[in-house]
Amino acid sequence: MATFLLEVGTEELPASFVASALEQWRSRIPASLTEQFLTPTAIHVYGTPRRLAVVIEGLPDRQLDRVEDAKGPSVQAAFKDGQPTKAAAGFARSRGVSIDDFEIRTTEKGEFVFVKQTLPGRPTADILTELVPTWIFGLEGKRFMRWGDGDQRFSRPVRWLVTLWDQTVLPLTLVNGAETCVSDRVSQGHRVLHPNPVSIPSAADYVATLGRAFVEVDPAQRRQTILTQTQKVAEEVGGVASMKPGLLDEVVNLVEYPTAVVGKFDPEFLAIPAEVLVMEMESHQRYFPVFKSDASNASNASNSEGATDLLPCFITISNGDPAKSAIIAEGNGRVIRARLSDGRYFFDLDRKQTLDSYLPRLETVTFQEDLGSVRQKTNRLVQIAGQVADQLQVSAADRTQILRAALLCKADLVTQMVGEFPELQGVMGEKYARSSGEPEAIAIAIMEHYLPKGAGDRLPQTLAGQVVGIADRLDTLVGIFSVGLVPTGSSDPFALRRAANAIVNIAWAADLPLNLEQLLDQVIADYSTGTIKDPVGLRHQLRDFFLQRIRTLLQDERQIDYDLVNAALGENDPDYTERALQDVLDVRDRALFLQAIRTNKTLDAIYETVNRSTRLAKQGALDTHVLDPTALVDPRLFEKPSEHAFYNALVKLVPQTQQAQAERNYQTLLDALTQAVPVVSQFFDGADSVMVMAEDAAVRRNRLNLLGLLRNHARVLADFGAIVK
Repeated sequence: MATFLLEVGTEELPASFVASALEQWRSRIPASLTEQFLTPTAIHVYGTPRRLAVVIEGLPDRQLDRVEDAKGPSVQAAFKDGQPTKAAAGFARSRGVSIDDFEIRTTEKGEFVFVKQTLPGRPTADILTELVPTWIFGLEGKRFMRWGDGDQRFSRPVRWLVTLWDQTVLPLTLVNGAETCVSDRVSQGHRVLHPNPVSIPSAADYVATLGRAFVEVDPAQRRQTILTQTQKVAEEVGGVASMKPGLLDEVVNLVEYPTAVVGKFDPEFLAIPAEVLVMEMESHQRYFPVFKSDASNASNASNSEGATDLLPCFITISNGDPAKSAIIAEGNGRVIRARLSDGRYFFDLDRKQTLDSYLPRLETVTFQEDLGSVRQKTNRLVQIAGQVADQLQVSAADRTQILRAALLCKADLVTQMVGEFPELQGVMGEKYARSSGEPEAIAIAIMEHYLPKGAGDRLPQTLAGQVVGIADRLDTLVGIFSVGLVPTGSSDPFALRRAANAIVNIAWAADLPLNLEQLLDQVIADYSTGTIKDPVGLRHQLRDFFLQRIRTLLQDERQIDYDLVNAALGENDPDYTERALQDVLDVRDRALFLQAIRTNKTLDAIYETVNRSTRLAKQGALDTHVLDPTALVDPRLFEKPSEHAFYNALVKLVPQTQQAQAERNYQTLLDALTQAVPVVSQFFDGADSVMVMAEDAAVRRNRLNLLGLLRNHARVLADFGAIVK
């Protein structure tokens, strides 16, 4: 068994491409080897900013010989009057056999010609020379470039190529126009610490040889080194480093020989909000901020008066000479001081005006070309926030705060700081609201209305933040849908799915009894003046969109079985789907309750009887909303005691169902239905059971109404016809 090494040396690769390329190779290389009937014992992929590499262990010298059955033309096409046709001769020629080697076999489609062949295995080295170019130029990524005068495209120009079959160089040439790259055993070490070429003795020596040249080719090992060193140097300055996973992933692929270096900045910059300092360090410089060791949450610690939980230092991961760390720290310190000076200037400049004074400038910012400016969006947002507040019946004081927060929530978009760091929208609005003398609740709501920013993110905790966040997303959804920019497939440039998910999740988390049906109607009506051409069609689009989001959230986040979600939403039942949007808390509670009673088996006690009644009730014409049997069932038509008992059970059910509905206490309804089940079972199968589909039309209708009423009571909980046993 042999070991094969491929190293592709390049100019500096983007960190994101390194991670993507290695992930692609992890799946594609094993698949391509399997297609060639090669099964190695191990495959290791490596990458740094200057190279991509793979080491494949346990490869055989050649493929195993294999026997293959080749199917040819049908017997009818291969022979005519007992003589071979051109089709037969052509098949024999293509397989390198004679017609005497043909076998006739019967298949499902008739008799066909077959040939059994033993195919000798090819040398593995030959196969690899064919595969390697496909591995390299089959990689996908953003912003690929041409180099030289050829047509080959890659993330960055290829500068060297190593292909070793154990100790032997596997001859391979990459051609790109007039430029060629011929394989060798010579790689390159660290630019600073080992600038000379590196000769690799054998494929198995790759990692160790590059390690001696100050190149750690294994990203996992670089990650561990960065984590260990960063924690250590942070402790030395009495702090803890904030290492966000995304930034750590990027830094891992920016260096070949990582060294954690502590830099410092003037403590006076701590008067700037922590979010600004952290954004400067992380986004612009790829530094790790350092917080005090006792900070409750190092990744989010901040204070309205400044960055009091931050230490005036940072950690950078150097790719230079560790012996010159002090010089590197000083240089990085000069860079960050300049950046922080800009941040302080923006912060001081922005606070010279009150937050509401920025509102007129929102006219200069376009929300969407067909929907006007952000100032126009703000006006709509205030109106929608008022409608949500009215629906929730909030206090007058809360309503005042909600409307003020809605008015100011976008004002920071035209400040200098947010212009420099768009990610700080809302965050700076909160700071500037405080400095402008706005109440604390309004300041917090301005920041919170952007939450959640993605799946798993925290949700707004204040009523004003919740209402303004809902209003903002409702305006966006109605507006963007109205101009035809509906999400399709994986394309959702305005993040409308995320917006709808956020509305539902905010309502669920805060127990806000939203009537989305009513809110959508109100927002569409307010938009309609000259903007929306088909309000009815838009309403149906948005209604279906929200129902799909509710369905997805129940199944994926709340782990409700699909059929129970269908039962709670009432698949193909307009009354049910309207109910889900008219009370988003109710659909959540019913779905969770259904899952709970399935898990504890209490659903089994009523399922068969209710489902049987539901199926038969379809033969009748009883309205699905009726619960009271006294007006629709005529006891004079009863022929058996079981009918009287069924009727009495339904009369008893009415107040219990109404109470369960009013209190949203579905255990009360379940208990009542469970008590009624034995009575209904006697109606179906007892000693005095009846035939529901009686010949007498009046009797038949009476019995179907009994079943329809039971269905309607159970229907308060779910559409039992959608539940799969």
